[in-house]
Amino acid sequence: MPKSDNIFVNLWNDIKEYILYPFSEIRFIDIIDILILMLVFYAFYHFIKNRRAGKLMTGLLLIIALLVASTAFEMYAIKFVLQNFYQVGILAIIIVFQPELRAALEKVGNTPLSGLRNIGMNEPRDVASITSGIDSICEAVCDMSLYKTGALIVIERSVKLGEYIKPSNEISAKMSSRLLQNLFYDKAPFHDGAVIVRDMHVYAAGCVLPLSSNESIDNSLGTRHRAAIGISEVSDAIAIVVSEETGTISITCEGRISRNYNYNSLKHELLNLLIHNAQHVRKNIKSEDSGRRGGAK
Repeated sequence: MPKSDNIFVNLWNDIKEYILYPFSEIRFIDIIDILILMLVFYAFYHFIKNRRAGKLMTGLLLIIALLVASTAFEMYAIKFVLQNFYQVGILAIIIVFQPELRAALEKVGNTPLSGLRNIGMNEPRDVASITSGIDSICEAVCDMSLYKTGALIVIERSVKLGEYIKPSNEISAKMSSRLLQNLFYDKAPFHDGAVIVRDMHVYAAGCVLPLSSNESIDNSLGTRHRAAIGISEVSDAIAIVVSEETGTISITCEGRISRNYNYNSLKHELLNLLIHNAQHVRKNIKSEDSGRRGGAK
């Protein structure tokens, strides 16, 4: 057999041994296993990329690379130090980054419950109640924006925020635009804290929320905005902020902040976040509004 033919035969044998044969042994459950692992890694990356834990992971990867290099090149001193670091380093990481680990576990437990909650919101009674509450919130927020009254309204979803509510802060009052504006009046006792909305009722006021430690937050944003981002990082709550300096309306959700809302854009955004199948709800609201305008004529 010519030498060139031997080369192709050997190449084909290598392909069969190292590529085709391993793939032929893959089961369907192995594919599912790999896909789930990919989703876990993606969720982990998505969680840490905008947090200080992201810098920690970069540092850990560099240390691992250095450990591999020290092993390969027989650098015993560096290898000894790094191996001893890992014995106590994991415990130190758990202690230092306890808030991030807690937030991650809360989100793992929160995701399916949030989906179930959205399914239940298809009931007409729930939709009507939520839509009415959104109207009151938007009206109050836009009025406070006009007069540059600082405000922080947190809408609780599936994760309960009881740990941030003291008994003296509980109100449990029916939602109304006038009530929200009175609570944030600059001489009111609760105006510096946050209002927590539960089931579209004003549940508590004057609440102190955790501040975000995200270093990428714009330096022009103050404590109120950092508190809004912070509560959205540790829960699935939605926070609405009115800037006391500029009157700008912002929304925070899942650790992200969006700014410069007006009445219509704020209402549409809250509908999307709080009501399942919000597009259908908006069409019904528009048709009802146009019907009222037609009747008025």
